[in-house]
Amino acid sequence: MTKRFFITGANSGFGFAIAKAAVAQGHSVIGTVRSDAALSHVRAELPAVQPVRLDVTDFDNIPNVIAQAEDDFGPIDVLINNAGYGHEGVLEESPLDELRRQFEVNVFGATAVAKAFLPRFRERRAGFIVNITSMGGLITMPGIAYYCGSKFALQGISEVMRAEMAPFGVHVTAVCPGSFRTDWAGRSMVRTDRSIADYDAVFEPIRQARLEKSGKQLGDPAKLADAVLTLISDQNPPAQLLLGSDAYQLVADKLTRMQDDIEKWKDLTVSTDG
Repeated sequence: MTKRFFITGANSGFGFAIAKAAVAQGHSVIGTVRSDAALSHVRAELPAVQPVRLDVTDFDNIPNVIAQAEDDFGPIDVLINNAGYGHEGVLEESPLDELRRQFEVNVFGATAVAKAFLPRFRERRAGFIVNITSMGGLITMPGIAYYCGSKFALQGISEVMRAEMAPFGVHVTAVCPGSFRTDWAGRSMVRTDRSIADYDAVFEPIRQARLEKSGKQLGDPAKLADAVLTLISDQNPPAQLLLGSDAYQLVADKLTRMQDDIEKWKDLTVSTDG
């Protein structure tokens, strides 16, 4: 059964890969872009996709764009909430303005787009929201505090959204990719300049390794796109879907450490009752 997709950030990365795979399977795709150059790129590379201009931080305009898209192309079945970017920088060195911008796009923007769909999906008693988070919404690494914070936030919002929409037959899944061959660690990443020498030994090797691995990661965006299409065809989808062997291993290891800590500190934990 073919579906109509609305994909944010459809001009590159996961958004482009999912749009390409979806149209190849006969689905209809509306893809959002922010610039004329991105719009031209989508039209040239994916002529079957209907590109629309949308900045996810233009919160007041989001409902209008979605309403117009449904008026022009028909009811949307699947939201792929993909638009976002990465920030890299030592926490102490990184200005709060960069934290605010990271959350404005990755959390407020994604949530605003989802909220615009909630009444439509609820009233139709159908729909699927895929929030693209990250393994960085379940684990942390030095140097990406702002990014992980934004993805942890979207992860939590997704879980509540899932619980609230389930009675109406609407599915919500947070897709949590590991390292993939996209521009996340390259062109699209915002990097804070270094300023405190104390962090050199800890952070410089991490930054250098991330730069060297960019474009060479194990994850294939085309295979992620295929996995997302498999996900949205399932009638009992998970709350979270890890994608990538690194995501699987790193998250599993963290859960083991968490369980160990919970048991180690159990007596103190339960001592506060009564």
